[in-house]
Amino acid sequence: MTGTELRRAAMAMIDAELDHAVADLSRMVAVDTTFPPGAGYADFAALMEGLLSDLPMTTARVSVPEDLWRVARGPARGERVNLIADTAGDGPVCSLYFHVDTVCAASGWKTDPFTLTEADGKLLGLGAADMKGAVAAAVHALRVAQKLDLPLAYRPQLLLCTDEEGGLYPGIRYLAEQGLIAGHLLNFNGSAGPRIWGGCFGSFNLQVTVTGFAAHAADRSKQGVNAIEAALPMMQAVQDLRPVVTARTSALPVPPGAAPLAAQIAVTVAEGGTCGGQVPDRFTFLISRRYAPEEDFTEARAEIETAIRAACPAGATLDVDLIGHLIPTADPEGPHTARWIRAVQEGFGYAPDDFVKYAAASASDSGYIQRAGVLQEINLGGLIRPESNAHGAQEHTTRADLAALAKTILSYLAADFAPDLNPDN
Repeated sequence: MTGTELRRAAMAMIDAELDHAVADLSRMVAVDTTFPPGAGYADFAALMEGLLSDLPMTTARVSVPEDLWRVARGPARGERVNLIADTAGDGPVCSLYFHVDTVCAASGWKTDPFTLTEADGKLLGLGAADMKGAVAAAVHALRVAQKLDLPLAYRPQLLLCTDEEGGLYPGIRYLAEQGLIAGHLLNFNGSAGPRIWGGCFGSFNLQVTVTGFAAHAADRSKQGVNAIEAALPMMQAVQDLRPVVTARTSALPVPPGAAPLAAQIAVTVAEGGTCGGQVPDRFTFLISRRYAPEEDFTEARAEIETAIRAACPAGATLDVDLIGHLIPTADPEGPHTARWIRAVQEGFGYAPDDFVKYAAASASDSGYIQRAGVLQEINLGGLIRPESNAHGAQEHTTRADLAALAKTILSYLAADFAPDLNPDN
């Protein structure tokens, strides 16, 4: 068969053998990699080592040193194990990046979030769309290419990384700073839609720990200091900052007719207290701040700390810990973008005119790759759609999108695909 005929056969095989990808996704979803705490990374690495064992790839575990990610009062626990899978041979490398952590399961799940459930045309499971489904699609594409001995334009390198969902030192940052990323990079933490990525905001999470003085709830002579009540004016101070923060907009591109992207601030976690008979002496809350590339991180953090410290009542003390930080990603378009867009057209069936370039107020760990000087260009794809409810209850993808992403990846890697758009020829 010619290269084109082989690629057509591969597309057909992706559909015919999609059950293998669904089975892989089921095993991935079953491994709890929720962040916080991110305690399941080693188990996920072990699973992936097994799933990749039949491919001509060598795997290596790279753990982020504990002194880089550990925060004494932070929620992160367990070894930060990243897995790199390299393909032997000559020729240029294409790195395929995936984060393996998920957010915690939201309330409202009607099915077990750690059991992949197929119902009503949906594949439901925590991480199905963001982004274990993308890992399954990539493995499926590589297996099909191997079975048919399909010539590839690139040697794929898989980067399966930690702590994108809010960690202090994401795995991809460490790999970039250690010079372990080869070639150019495709990031699969994105949309299944016809999008050209225009960059994104940064984000950081501040954990505020309020300490009071425990006492009997009915004994006022003990001078108990209620940590929950002490935290209320501080959380109100965050709310008072909101109109100031959201008035700051960015010049990043947005879809036609959309409003400029605005900075955001919110209290996203609050917990404390032990029982009804005791004045609580400890309360924590989490402040999430998304900041535009035009803002300065140090100034944004200081603005929040100044506000909450001014609101801290007498008798209470507070500690503020930075427990998560993703820096902004600058415009990541580059010489491989046109070929990537063509591959998305091939896989998902979009027309050239469907594609729109826009940025997002959501954050990515890709900014660390750019800052390390490894790469400026980062092309984005994935399985996320508005209706897939990523980060929410009943998160899901579909068989159709799983197959479409596998076809996109295989097309992009194939030697005979759009050779006129391959800047590495």
